[in-house]
Amino acid sequence: MRLWPFSSTAHELNGAPPAGYPVMEDLLRRNVEDIFRVERQEVRGATFGWGGTLLVEPARALALIEPRFKSFGYTPFLGRQGDLVWIRAVPLAEVGERGRSSTNIVLFALTVLSTLAAGFMLNGSFPFVTFNPLLQPAKLLDGFPFAFTLLAILGTHEFGHYFTARLYGASVSLPFFIPAPPPIFLFGTMGAVIRMRSPARDRNSLFDIAVAGPLAGLVVAIPALLLGLSWSRVGMVLPQHSITFGDSLLMRGLTWLVFGPIPEGMDVFVHPVALAGWVGLFVTALNLFPVGQLDGGRIVYALFGPWHRQVSIATFVGLMALGALFRSPNWIVFAGLILLLMGFHHAPPLDDLTPISRRRYVLGVFCLILLVLLIPPVPIS
Repeated sequence: MRLWPFSSTAHELNGAPPAGYPVMEDLLRRNVEDIFRVERQEVRGATFGWGGTLLVEPARALALIEPRFKSFGYTPFLGRQGDLVWIRAVPLAEVGERGRSSTNIVLFALTVLSTLAAGFMLNGSFPFVTFNPLLQPAKLLDGFPFAFTLLAILGTHEFGHYFTARLYGASVSLPFFIPAPPPIFLFGTMGAVIRMRSPARDRNSLFDIAVAGPLAGLVVAIPALLLGLSWSRVGMVLPQHSITFGDSLLMRGLTWLVFGPIPEGMDVFVHPVALAGWVGLFVTALNLFPVGQLDGGRIVYALFGPWHRQVSIATFVGLMALGALFRSPNWIVFAGLILLLMGFHHAPPLDDLTPISRRRYVLGVFCLILLVLLIPPVPIS
């Protein structure tokens, strides 16, 4: 296509105990003894833990313990280590939703400008080169189809996360759009993110929050791509420098649906709306990689729990191999960014014991298959 948390040994003490530790530990322990048989205990700094056997279902245990610990400024985390269930009391204050959203608004406005600039540059319009913006300011709107479509896809993706998190009572920020000046960054943005200010309640809610973004984004990206392809054209590939966007399996299928087989020596020269749809598919693929705290990483944690780190490391190695196999530096750079900025860690939910539902498990496996359909071997060349 071309351009037109936790691990320790019982009884281990890490760091100095806080003042009043014996009293606080005793108070908190007494608040779990009616639903939990304590067999071991530990302290790690200001965090207390008790290993043993739950006497009620994990979800009910969390519902009972949470308000009890909250009065002391602690949050309970339920998990398994070895053959014991552990309740850990972590000094986490309740996080409220911030009232000011000026940063989000400013970043969004800058991203609108940067994607507009990227749109008219990708469309072949260059200020003070192909036109004078002072005499022809309306030409700047040539970037509107690309910018509007891309921001609609990114916004739908992030608000999918946002509204699902709010549905579960999690504290979450509004989306932060990340502007990036073209032509250094081809598409005028590095995407958008939201901040989870509180841990997920259990694996089921973690899964729902993670999967809502990619699926919501695709609801906009795929129709936009089909519409943009209907406005695109097939033309002869000329021996000149041009930007080529790699085709994923899904992209090839949608292109065939619109144009049928593409003759040898020809390619699709895409409309800006179709290009924005391609970017939407690509961003979804990046987010679905099962590593760290990407959406795919959260999905994998919900599905496999303790195996999350091993899957993340395997994904990192796979990205490096993908870059080497197809001689694509795109994947090697992406793998490096994951290693430097994110790592392979994922914080547990409050209830790490209740298993994910069968329906969510099937949907999670579908998302991993969807990743294969969305990956272009060489994204941009």
